[in-house]
Amino acid sequence: MKLLSIAIPCYNSEAYMRKCIESLLTGGEDVEIIIVNDGSKDGTAGIAEEYAQKYPTIVKAVHQENGGHGAAVNTGIRNAEGLYFKVVDSDDWVKKEAYLQVLDTLRELAGGACALDMLVCNFVYEKEGEKRKKVMHYRHIFPTGKLFTWDDCHHFTKGHYILMHSVIFRTRLLRDCELTLPEHTFYVDNIYVFEPLPHVKNMYYLDVNFYRYYIGREGQSVNEEVMISRIDQQIKVNKIMIDYMVDRKAEIMKNKRLDQYMRNYLEIITTVSSVLLIRSGTEENLAKKKELWKYLKSKDRKLFGWMRHGIMGSAMNLPGRSGRKISVGGYKICQKIFKFN
Repeated sequence: MKLLSIAIPCYNSEAYMRKCIESLLTGGEDVEIIIVNDGSKDGTAGIAEEYAQKYPTIVKAVHQENGGHGAAVNTGIRNAEGLYFKVVDSDDWVKKEAYLQVLDTLRELAGGACALDMLVCNFVYEKEGEKRKKVMHYRHIFPTGKLFTWDDCHHFTKGHYILMHSVIFRTRLLRDCELTLPEHTFYVDNIYVFEPLPHVKNMYYLDVNFYRYYIGREGQSVNEEVMISRIDQQIKVNKIMIDYMVDRKAEIMKNKRLDQYMRNYLEIITTVSSVLLIRSGTEENLAKKKELWKYLKSKDRKLFGWMRHGIMGSAMNLPGRSGRKISVGGYKICQKIFKFN
């Protein structure tokens, strides 16, 4: 069995996927690289086959009709033979030194008495045009150098959240919790780092800058204009997260830190949805913002009250044009601090 399976969702990725794949090949035979060609119309399929033929014991090429990022991740999970599972997007890459430390850590913990459910590492925003790189680390939240549980975590602040870039899950856990991401939908990575969390018992934080998250490619899904054009997909993901939080409420509330983190993260996603709807400036989208908050209220009045009267919720629901300007201003400050798009 391989130690780590890494899925690379690819759609028309011929211009940059080689850098991603080459950075992952340095993991050697302990790693399985699953290149998922999601119905690409360029040379992606050929590049995937080229690597699969050149490294037959490491690289696996899987071709499918276009189903979106979520469908590609689902395919990766289904095809994974490794003990652990990671997603690396085709325009991102990993740092060799940190990568080898990750593999050493997984190797060491794989034979332990307690199963490691989730490994967390730092990631770096490789934002085009910026010399100073923003590092997302978790030093003030997670213990280092040991297995820990949610009870061992410190207070989660609004600016610290676990993204797809920072996590490696135990493959069996993803299958046992029946994680299935929606197809033909962007922003499903938020579901990927949300739904498995109640199933995560044992974690480990490795304080290395492992994942390099590239931002700046034209047409990238996190570009603000692109996000506004796909706002219905953002809302869809937001509602799926609300439903999950409500459906698993009793289970989640058993652990104070888990509950705190998941509420904070849902608040961030709802804030992003709200401010993008405001930024669009259309009456239709302003109505969608009201409907989103109404949906939350209909699902759980207590959760709605907590979010609506919190700092972010209050800022997103200020009345009138001047209120909307204040909302956007607060959002821009958060963008600069947290670098989320």
